[in-house]
Amino acid sequence: MGSRNPLVRSLMVAFLAIIALVEVFPYFWIATTSLKDLRGVIQFPPSLLPLPPHWENYAQAWQSGPFPRYLMNNIITTFGILIIQLFLACLAAYAFSKLSFPGRDVCFYVVVSCLMVPPQVRFVPIYIMLAKVGLLNTYAALILPYATSALGTFLIREAFANISDDVLDAARIDGADVIQIIFRIMVPIAKPTIIAFSLFSVVYHWNDYFWPLVMTTNEAVRTLPLGVALLREEGTGARWHIIMAGNMFVVVPMFLAFLVAQRHIIRAFTFTSPK
Repeated sequence: MGSRNPLVRSLMVAFLAIIALVEVFPYFWIATTSLKDLRGVIQFPPSLLPLPPHWENYAQAWQSGPFPRYLMNNIITTFGILIIQLFLACLAAYAFSKLSFPGRDVCFYVVVSCLMVPPQVRFVPIYIMLAKVGLLNTYAALILPYATSALGTFLIREAFANISDDVLDAARIDGADVIQIIFRIMVPIAKPTIIAFSLFSVVYHWNDYFWPLVMTTNEAVRTLPLGVALLREEGTGARWHIIMAGNMFVVVPMFLAFLVAQRHIIRAFTFTSPK
């Protein structure tokens, strides 16, 4: 059995390498296409590398619309959602993990069941409600519908549940109130899980196309994914090198965020609380 281990390990590494290649290759293709000219994009057979690279594609894409505004809207929307989600999810996670009240488990299961409801199902009533109060084409229309996160509540609740009650009792003896216990004791302990959820939230809302599309009709609060989509509507719609350059504005920040947070993601799946 021991003699088979190196072979099994090699096959596993090869299998994972193939999966990684399949996952990474589309991003590599976006990056290389963004540096080609139109002739290089449509030539057959296609070339993998841009020779020579056309860095002016990025300037042309950036100048094709109010991309500084799109970028600022993306930042405000994405991190506005994240801050509110983390605050409310930490409060809910504390209640579901450390408080005892009638119907606690039922309420938690109801929250978790929300994970099965896609945003496309609920956007009509939310759209009507926001339209009636005049919040369309505002940051509130993009942020408030995502203020609560069932996934965040679930993940942080599981992390909080692993924190020993003795740690919390010691904090209470020292005079800490509930808010201090949550945000000065429990949140630092559960930091890997919180950072992992934060990355999931940021990636999802940074790349979200559907919700900004239905909630905005002007340039004031449109986000980067919408701005990139509008690049195809200009001219003939065949400027794929410019479109891919615009896509890089969306992809690169998330790639850098993943590089920064990957260590915490790994720790989140091996989280143990000090006892």
